[in-house]
Amino acid sequence: MKVAATAGTDQALSPVPLMQLTTGFWAFKTLAAAHDLDLFSRLSGTAGTTSAELAETLGIHPRPADMLLTGCAALGLLARTNGRYVNSPLAEEFLVRGKPYDFGGWVEMLDRRLYPAWGKLTDGIRTNRPITWDPDRQSSLFDGEDPELLAVFWEAMHSLSTFTARTLGTAVDLSGTRRLLDVGGGSAAFDIELCRQHPGLTATVFELPMVCEIAARKIKEAGLAERIQTTAGDFFADPSLPAGHDTILLSMILHDWAEDDCRSILGKCWEALPGGGQVIISELLVNDERTGPPAAAMMSLNMLVETEGRNYTPAEYRRWLDDLGFQDTRTVWFEAAGANGAVVGRKP
Repeated sequence: MKVAATAGTDQALSPVPLMQLTTGFWAFKTLAAAHDLDLFSRLSGTAGTTSAELAETLGIHPRPADMLLTGCAALGLLARTNGRYVNSPLAEEFLVRGKPYDFGGWVEMLDRRLYPAWGKLTDGIRTNRPITWDPDRQSSLFDGEDPELLAVFWEAMHSLSTFTARTLGTAVDLSGTRRLLDVGGGSAAFDIELCRQHPGLTATVFELPMVCEIAARKIKEAGLAERIQTTAGDFFADPSLPAGHDTILLSMILHDWAEDDCRSILGKCWEALPGGGQVIISELLVNDERTGPPAAAMMSLNMLVETEGRNYTPAEYRRWLDDLGFQDTRTVWFEAAGANGAVVGRKP
């Protein structure tokens, strides 16, 4: 939320907005604790629970059981009917382990990896270095990370990307696209959703070898192996990107990198595209005034914690595209879980 800078003429300033900001982590940690205790998975498909029953199930005191249930209900994660707590539709859809859109991996990654690192945000601001990993000793932010946690994270990112892709596919005109190259395409969530929206579309996921294995499995599960392929590679180490595509998608990629690296990636996109081809940069965009929106601004600070990049503005992306020779650059705004817009440019 954004703290009000002024008050009405007949109303004194209040610290209530500051109270909401300073206690924001209470809500997250309530969610994280409930997920860690498998609360939502335990309740799925049942008649619900009372605090006494939950205390017995978890082997805990009734006091914290009652407080946890009350807290989750207050956050809209549970509903209470006839004295029993059941999953809300939101929790049932996204917080039950094993469901198609299980978002729990994202909760777990933030709780185990990012929450402790954000406690050292001041260090990151003072040093201009990532907190979750050491660039002097590790090759990437995931180097040395728990493989089990990474697997859970990719599952969560698939859920997040699926819903973002659905919105992108309706906001950005892809009617003329026949072959899509998804650079750093992760688990292929964008490709699966966009191919479902556009029956004539085929796609290639360009990713690191270990991620291509995850993508190939997701593609097979979606029944789209004939239309979506994977190509293993590294957009920094490889001299060029795969050719033969008329649209290149960069979704939540460029915010990881400093400007010189972003320009390098975009330069390879330019070289790989034919005349008339387009590049789509989908991100949580910071506005050109650099005043928000909050989700983009906070994600940018998360890039300080996690990477060497930040969240950029549409004007910055348009300038980089213009410098390469892209034309008709434009920004398409939308609202999705993982992005709020896309900057699009066409190669003449």
